[in-house]
Amino acid sequence: MTEKTQNLDEIFNLRLKKLLELQKNGSDPFEITKFAVKITSSEIKENFDFIEGKEVVIAGRMTRRRVMGKASFFDILDRAGTIQVYIKTDDVENYESFLNYDIGDFLGINGIAFKTKKGEISVHTKEIILLSKALRTLPEKFHGLKDIDLRYRQRYLDFIANPEVKNNFLKRATIIKTIRHYLDINDFVEVETPILNSIAGGAAAKPFETHHNALNLDLFLRIAPELYLKRLIVGGMERVYEIGRQFRNEGMSIKHNPEFTTLELYQAYSDYFGMMNITESIISACNLAVNCDFNINYQGKDVDLSIPFRRVTMIEAVKEVTGEDFSKFIGDTEKAFISAKKLGLKPENSLGWGGVLNFIFEEKVEETLFQPTFIYDYPVETSPLAKRKNNSSKLVERFELFITSRELANAYSELNDPIDQRERFKVQAQLHENGDEEANLSDEDFLNALEHGMPPTGGLGIGIDRLVMLLTNSASIRDVIIFPTMKPLDSV
Repeated sequence: MTEKTQNLDEIFNLRLKKLLELQKNGSDPFEITKFAVKITSSEIKENFDFIEGKEVVIAGRMTRRRVMGKASFFDILDRAGTIQVYIKTDDVENYESFLNYDIGDFLGINGIAFKTKKGEISVHTKEIILLSKALRTLPEKFHGLKDIDLRYRQRYLDFIANPEVKNNFLKRATIIKTIRHYLDINDFVEVETPILNSIAGGAAAKPFETHHNALNLDLFLRIAPELYLKRLIVGGMERVYEIGRQFRNEGMSIKHNPEFTTLELYQAYSDYFGMMNITESIISACNLAVNCDFNINYQGKDVDLSIPFRRVTMIEAVKEVTGEDFSKFIGDTEKAFISAKKLGLKPENSLGWGGVLNFIFEEKVEETLFQPTFIYDYPVETSPLAKRKNNSSKLVERFELFITSRELANAYSELNDPIDQRERFKVQAQLHENGDEEANLSDEDFLNALEHGMPPTGGLGIGIDRLVMLLTNSASIRDVIIFPTMKPLDSV
């Protein structure tokens, strides 16, 4: 046992002894079921001119204490922030008991709002009650807790130590609320689709697998809700959306977590350009809801979120950055590999013309797209669920939105031709048999739905976590997922 662990055990035992003594004397804080809080710390500060000298009732965690004989100052942390509290032995019956309370304990205070000689808005205690006992101490120097691993594993300590972190999650809630409001007023219907799927479809990703005992059925955690949402378009709902968790059994990075949140929406009688307009509107509304300015800073660089965003085809973007013009040899795989070789790249031999184009884009162009940019007209090989362009069998009506060199949104003019869709599923199935774990599997029920007829439809997916990262200036996806996936401590 380390000295630090021993000290923590001693503190725990000391606090436990205090609790047992309270319980023995009939003052068990855990028997208290409620406390009538009437105001928050921020409300006292914001409305002080109106409530100075009046009674206030607050509650929260004691985070600091300064004892000065027969009087003390301490800080209370509630959901809205921190406020200073003054307590004096002549004003309360249990001052000595208060001195036996510990940092981290939850207290209820009935007092008077006042301002100290130094001008700090505070509460003068008239009555104090212990609402809950903290048996474990807060981390040393918990103000500004820096241990990243501890912050992610024990988010509750992160919130106590770093109030700005909690603010980011409040902003996340505002962003999701804003998205819902925008879609609701535009006649979209929010739905819920299955998370347990018999076929992992709707995206190119490796799924998590599980087993249903009663049905003796292997199932997958969904990688995307797309195929179910498009079934609803077939059924006539016309405008649907879902905000929910997706699960992908892939690597982890500052941009990737195994479970993450997306918005997916589908609108009948629209296309991928219509989805561009919706994407701009949603991001603009969310940004103004939390930042109040089109120009924001992300990790030291300015980002201009004023609309419209830049729009450029993948072929044009590759030409701008590399000088290689794929429009001059559309469909010619040999020339595509020659272009890659010129750029010092070695794509897999199994790739076709479109696969090489996409590979060059990912390797050379993505990193240059810091300002908001729609990249559109993708190769068909990389987009098995998107509608082909009328003038090209090699390109589809698809875009991805890149901001800060990261993909933030993905959209199609949805493929509604069941014959074409079946053929593309066959190609994907062959890729899967050849070892591509991310290839789409054929979904016969979805094909059956398409054979009943689906109108022209635009579909859009936005990564909520990456959007929150952008709008809160967060460097890692773990900073915006409240409980990110972590390796167990016993395996670290």
